[in-house]
Amino acid sequence: MSRLISVHPLPTCFEPDELVGGIAVVVDILRATTTITHALANGADCVIPCGTVEQALDIRNDLPAGTCLLGGERSGVRIDGFDLSNSPADYEPNTVRDRSIGFTTTNGTRALLRAEKADEVLIGAFVNLSAVVDRLCCSRLPVHIVCAGTNGQITGEDILFAGALVQQLLESSAERFQAEDSAQMAISHWRQESADDALEMLEAALRRSRGGRNLIELGYDHDIATAAKTDSVPWIGTLSKDRRITASATPLP
Repeated sequence: MSRLISVHPLPTCFEPDELVGGIAVVVDILRATTTITHALANGADCVIPCGTVEQALDIRNDLPAGTCLLGGERSGVRIDGFDLSNSPADYEPNTVRDRSIGFTTTNGTRALLRAEKADEVLIGAFVNLSAVVDRLCCSRLPVHIVCAGTNGQITGEDILFAGALVQQLLESSAERFQAEDSAQMAISHWRQESADDALEMLEAALRRSRGGRNLIELGYDHDIATAAKTDSVPWIGTLSKDRRITASATPLP
C-alpha cells in the first residue's frame, strides 16, 4: 500500500491529532531548522524548542550552571539576554559543543511543538535533504511535511523545500509513495524554480522569498547562502517525547 505524502503549508492547516501515526518533517528554511541542524552537527548535546522566551529562561535555570545556552529570535533579531541569535553562524563547535540549547523563534519552534504528536518528528532543511529522504524511505509511516511560514503567512522557501523533498521521495520509489494534492502543488513550485538545477538557482529563489527578503533587510544575507548549501550537513535532528532534539547517533552516508 502506498504511503501518503501531505504538505501542510502552515502549522494552522492541520490539527495536531492528524499527525498521530505518521512521521513529520518540520521545515523552517530561513532559518530555524537550518540553524538547529547546524547546531547538532557542531556538537550541541540537544536543542530544546520553547514556545516562549519565559520557557527558555526556565529551562536554563533548571539545568546545571554553564551547561545551557539560549538561542533564537523575535522579529528576526537576537532576543535580549540570549547568548545566540537564529543565525547558523552563531552555532560554531567551540560555542555549542556538549551544551544544551534552549531555543525559541517566531515561527519554527511553534511549528515543531504543533507537530509533536507525530510518531516521529524530523528536522528538515536543504542542508540535510538527502539524509531526510533516506530516513523517510526507511520508514513505513505516512509523511507529513509541516511548513512553518512567517507570521501566519505561507512562505515560498518552505514550500520550495517541501517540493524538493516530495520529488526525491517519488523518484526513489513511485510505487511506495502517493503525493496528495498539497504535495503535488509543492512539486510544481519546486520544478518551476529549479529549471536550471544549480546552487545559484536555489540561493536566488531563497533571496526572492518572503523569508529571504526579511533577512536581507536585517543584514543576514550570509544565512541565505548557508541555507542553500544542499546536503552540506549529513545529520538529522529528531524531536523526542520529552521535547529534546538530538542528532542521529552517527552521521548518515
